[in-house]
Amino acid sequence: MKPVRKISGHAVPLNRRDVDTDQIIPAHWLKRVERTGFGEGLFSSWREDPKFVLNQPEYEGAPILIAGPNFGIGSSREHAVWALMDRGFQAVISPRFGDIFRNNSTKAGLVPVVVPEDIVEKLLWAADENPWLEVTVDVENRRLVVPEMAIDIEFPLDDFTQYRLLEGLDDIGLTHRHEGAISTDETTRPSWMPSVPVAS
Repeated sequence: MKPVRKISGHAVPLNRRDVDTDQIIPAHWLKRVERTGFGEGLFSSWREDPKFVLNQPEYEGAPILIAGPNFGIGSSREHAVWALMDRGFQAVISPRFGDIFRNNSTKAGLVPVVVPEDIVEKLLWAADENPWLEVTVDVENRRLVVPEMAIDIEFPLDDFTQYRLLEGLDDIGLTHRHEGAISTDETTRPSWMPSVPVAS
């Protein structure tokens, strides 16, 4: 997981609400054993429509997705986050996220940006009108900035989640931060207790 401090670029306006994880990545894609390649299946049923926003060349390479309320609801599916990130998205802006999706996102390095619904509606309209609208998600200062629209607003991000993102720490990375203490504990445990060697 790479450290995330500031994400700047244009944004894809997905003007849909209540997008569930099965719409983000359909179930038949879950048979893959790798964590890569899921971007091809992102919104695959909608992408059959040539007019779907992700099929428009002007949005190619956009690092930010703007969506309506209740993005990522439904079943727990880490693959939904992997699909978004494999497609190149580093942040998603929405008024509300599914709790499990939001948790999975922050553990993988995808930044969920929660801002009021009226701001999202303005962003959806603006990004549709101007595919090259510059949007910045500033993780270090917890701010969403869109200079062209005079938007500079704080978004909620708890201290621990911010720390994980800034340092690029997934669950394994967090565990490695305590490798010394783990090694000490394992080498000083009584011999009759089970011991698991720490990988170097």
